[in-house]
Amino acid sequence: MRTVGVEEELLLVDPDSGEPRALSTAVLARAARDDADDVFERELHEQMLEFATHPQSSMEQLHDEIVRCRKEAAGHAGQIGCTVAALATSPLPVSPSIGVNRRYRWMEEQFGIATREQLVMGCHVHVSVESDEEGVAVVDRMRPWLPVLTALSANSPFWQGSDSGYSSYRSRVWQRWPSAGPTGLFGTPERYHRLVADMVATGVILDEGMVYFDARLSPRYPTVETRVFDVCLHAETAALIATLTRALVETSARAWRAGKDPLDPGVSMLRLAAWQAARSGLSGELLHPLTLRRSPAEDVVRALLDHTGEALADAGDLERAREGCARLLREGNGAQVQRALLEDTGSLRDVVTRCARQTQA
Repeated sequence: MRTVGVEEELLLVDPDSGEPRALSTAVLARAARDDADDVFERELHEQMLEFATHPQSSMEQLHDEIVRCRKEAAGHAGQIGCTVAALATSPLPVSPSIGVNRRYRWMEEQFGIATREQLVMGCHVHVSVESDEEGVAVVDRMRPWLPVLTALSANSPFWQGSDSGYSSYRSRVWQRWPSAGPTGLFGTPERYHRLVADMVATGVILDEGMVYFDARLSPRYPTVETRVFDVCLHAETAALIATLTRALVETSARAWRAGKDPLDPGVSMLRLAAWQAARSGLSGELLHPLTLRRSPAEDVVRALLDHTGEALADAGDLERAREGCARLLREGNGAQVQRALLEDTGSLRDVVTRCARQTQA
């Protein structure tokens, strides 16, 4: 059974006004004092707080750990006078504060306004692989299906106080990094590592950690790290995303072992599919991974479940995945929930404060 770990980035906000608060240094200091289990980390901006789960083979246990980490994060933040919200962008206007960190200052100097404005909160899912050879084979075969996962996780409709028109505007902001986005076929670990080394050698990026492929070999762990997700409003959605990602990794590995060649629609088509997923989320049409033509979101989600069904069933996750996808299609992803809250309350401040409460549910 492949293990799965999740990294989530949370937004620090005022519990009453919903305004983003640049207090991550203080929250991390409180967490370091109170916690023996050091799961919290600083991020690019002071309005962000990140945590990482332990690797888990049980998706139920992974869900429980995500819930626990979110509640602990809220507890630490509460002692500093703020709270956490699982929102992939701030609905309210914000002037992000870059953390006091040599790496982050290098990024500000190198990338300018892209760094200063890059207050977006994502979710990264790590799935274990046996070798770099298997990992590259998986990365090559996952590519057409990743936009579907973006659509499921979409949770960033607002930007600087306005509706962006997107379900996942975070993913569009993220594309400002020069190393971000979908990749072509690698074929072998040697080609993968050669490209990464060549990218670092240009000096445009600082190191391998700044290679922001949609799916990559983790620089730190024996995993494939998938990075196309908004941080999800609800912990159960985050667990669903992790469940589907593990099944997609396993399905891709099985296809490789069976000698099946990866689909190769090309990077330009993959970019179009990613844009469409970011634009409509689950509220409209997506590009079907097998045809690259528009199809209703529910049909494309069903295709993902069919594609990964054997791996989901073997892991005991099939019913959980089906029920989770049905719930999202019925009740809406985070972007749809946020827009419904705005329609109900008429206030982006209320959107933030209500989402902060839902973050810990």
